[in-house]
Amino acid sequence: MSAEPRTDPRPRRSALLVIGLAMLGSLALVALLAPVLAPYDPRALSGDSFERPSAEHLLGTNDIGQDILSQVIWGARASLEVALGAASLVVALGTFLGVVPALIGGTLDRLVARLAVVFLALPVLPLLILVGSLAGPSRVVVIGVIGVIGWPPVARLLRSQTLSLRSRGFVAASRGFGSGALYVCRRHLVPALAPFLVVAFVTWSGIAIGIEAALAFLGLGDPTGVSWGLMLNRALDTQGIYFSGLWTWWVLPAGLAITAAVLGFTFVGVGLEPRFNRRVQA
Repeated sequence: MSAEPRTDPRPRRSALLVIGLAMLGSLALVALLAPVLAPYDPRALSGDSFERPSAEHLLGTNDIGQDILSQVIWGARASLEVALGAASLVVALGTFLGVVPALIGGTLDRLVARLAVVFLALPVLPLLILVGSLAGPSRVVVIGVIGVIGWPPVARLLRSQTLSLRSRGFVAASRGFGSGALYVCRRHLVPALAPFLVVAFVTWSGIAIGIEAALAFLGLGDPTGVSWGLMLNRALDTQGIYFSGLWTWWVLPAGLAITAAVLGFTFVGVGLEPRFNRRVQA
């Protein structure tokens, strides 16, 4: 009897990558063209309170008469700013604190490794709420907090890879010619670790969108800004919102937008991993 042919999972992974890229491309396009696509200023009072969807307001208006569609569109820009800023900070800190000490070794490497363990042991949600409350509602603060909680897992991964790479011949030869640690990192290690950095960047971009939305939903976002989390916070403060059809054009669009953005980054991360990780078998 002939064995049944195995189904190759790689096309499915490629499909996830394509779907994720399409979702993120659409999100980026909406964020880039927000001034053109939004029919109204998202902060302006463009109608009466609680207007139902109509030709003038496709998703209706909120409790003070702001156009909900315009807020959803501009919320894409706010979410991408946090995602790209926070992910860049996480990768930068993780690379510097994971690669350089591991290459140098000794006491510095042990201290940074212990510091990463301490940060990993901290409760994330209470820390986010505490820092957000003390520092005040600001997008910069949100990016900084995500960077602080995100660098330890990235640094630990990069440290383990660096400890393996520093024994390779090309690294030993470079250091033997007198190259400093920063030069070796920039010239040899970072390019070799690029696949891990890309996956970490994509992963933490999706996580950052979820964290920003959660903080804004809890009332720790910038009240003067426009974001999907703030939309949910304001909507769910409205009494009896679920006893009418109001939630379908106020709560649902913002929730779906957050879900789509996080899924887009997740699909890209899952699609990229088999291409970069040789241990992922077909």
